[in-house]
Amino acid sequence: MQWKYRLSALAVSLALLAGCSAQQTALAHIDLEAAKIKALEQAGLTASEVEFTAATAGTRNGVDYYRVEFTADGQPYQFDIDAMTGLIIEESASDIPQGGDDSKSSSSSVEEGHPETDVDHFTAPSQSSQASSTASGEIITEKRAKEIALSHAGLKEADVTFVKSALDYDDGYQMYEVEFYTKDYKEYDYEIDARTGEIISYDYDAEDYTAPSSGKTISEQKAKELALSQVPGATANDILEFEVDHDDGRMEYEGKILYDGMEYEFEIDAYSGAIRSWEAEPIGR
Repeated sequence: MQWKYRLSALAVSLALLAGCSAQQTALAHIDLEAAKIKALEQAGLTASEVEFTAATAGTRNGVDYYRVEFTADGQPYQFDIDAMTGLIIEESASDIPQGGDDSKSSSSSVEEGHPETDVDHFTAPSQSSQASSTASGEIITEKRAKEIALSHAGLKEADVTFVKSALDYDDGYQMYEVEFYTKDYKEYDYEIDARTGEIISYDYDAEDYTAPSSGKTISEQKAKELALSQVPGATANDILEFEVDHDDGRMEYEGKILYDGMEYEFEIDAYSGAIRSWEAEPIGR
């Protein structure tokens, strides 16, 4: 009788563990109805005001997401929503109502160069892939995050000193914050998506810089060209702000570029044309 009791207790424990595991898997992704609600909230509309035209699941760059499409008063809306966090990855509408998030552009992506994918090519994530995502987390390693940052900066590990490389959370996203500096004291800061390995934002600053003694400076036009060369596809019309400033007696050009859902801020040395500071992050972040 004692053995039967122990076996019975063990069976109950296993059943409870299986139930907890199943619950965790279910919580790993929001469902399609929740994605619809997120899209409506973003547009500032209610279900009674719209007509849904499509609601599908897909995977892009290793990220499971939902695409929700609807129309309101003849106006089409399209939203891509992260299936894990419920955050808006991308939205498209020619005129977002006042109730929506006006910090977003009419067609914006949380990351620069986010590839467009035809909805007909989507494949819904399976239950097994969702369970795998929950179990493994599908996140890159800290070492890989460092490699991605160094590759983007065009540097090798032997050329830098790491200040920080840690996993962090921001608005429900898992990301690595990687910071390092070079021998000439140029500091780099990166935020890297822990699931996809994509660079969310980055910036760098050149410290202890001494201006040349010649006194000759580059023109404003040349400074703008240097800044635009860092953002392929951007033109002078995308430069939102531009001004001449002085820092510790050193003349420099400062400005801001808005392009393809990203915001870039820069400081350029007026003597050498060297970019002393550069920041890039999604608009509205």
